[in-house]
Amino acid sequence: MHCLSPKMVCETKIVADEHSIPGTKKDSIIVSASQMWTSSSSSPNSLEENLKKDTVFIREYELTDHEDVRRIFYDGIMERIPNTAFRGLKQQTKMQILYTCITIMCFVVTKSVALTCCTPVLLMGARYYFSRKVIHSFLDCALHTDMSDIEQYYMKPAGSCFWVAVLEGKVVGIVAAQGNEEDNTVELRRMSVDSRYRGKGIAKTLGRKVLEFAMLNNYSAIVLGTTAVKLAAHKLYESLGFKHMGVTEEYTLPGMSHSFVERMFFQLRYHRYRLQLREE
Repeated sequence: MHCLSPKMVCETKIVADEHSIPGTKKDSIIVSASQMWTSSSSSPNSLEENLKKDTVFIREYELTDHEDVRRIFYDGIMERIPNTAFRGLKQQTKMQILYTCITIMCFVVTKSVALTCCTPVLLMGARYYFSRKVIHSFLDCALHTDMSDIEQYYMKPAGSCFWVAVLEGKVVGIVAAQGNEEDNTVELRRMSVDSRYRGKGIAKTLGRKVLEFAMLNNYSAIVLGTTAVKLAAHKLYESLGFKHMGVTEEYTLPGMSHSFVERMFFQLRYHRYRLQLREE
């Protein structure tokens, strides 16, 4: 078998330093757990100094993490409702033109300034409604599949794993790696950080954990797909070494009805990224 068991990958300790990186306020250094705890020069006082406020541990998922993991995942996906409804419109030139035409037609037909001024508000309200409807359907699907049984989907299969970031004894971030034997790639999935702990380089260290895992298991590349609207998310992937491979317009999520009205008010762009580790 070409993959190591996920359990054989050592736990790592992430110590934040003061160097800034694109998209984050602090970078992080990955240090082997064995180096941290077995060094002959270590002392109780120095170990206590290491356990500071900005110290983050990346470890494998445990059953007791289940509620925290679901909460972080849920909150992260819920943020996409306003992002998709409002920020996403900036990337949709056709929709901007369509909504402008509707507003103008409203004035031409009704000759009412008040109604015309209300039209953009109604259009944005419709975008928020359909964004909420579709993303809730996606959440329901995810929370009843892989996010309902992380052990079965990520911890038991060889070549896959799920990690949590722990800060001050709290789970503050998550990420998964799912191996694909057919093309010898591993997919980075379900990355999310608690909004209260962002800006500490946690997302980047979670991404580096997947990179480390892929190299240890001899995968040829890491792939990921995202519908994220925020530019910071794309800068994060690029800072990890991922290359943008293309975009799919009007991407379909589970739960979408494909009705004309829905397509008029809800659109997603699906970005594909790849980090090539070695040639096959």
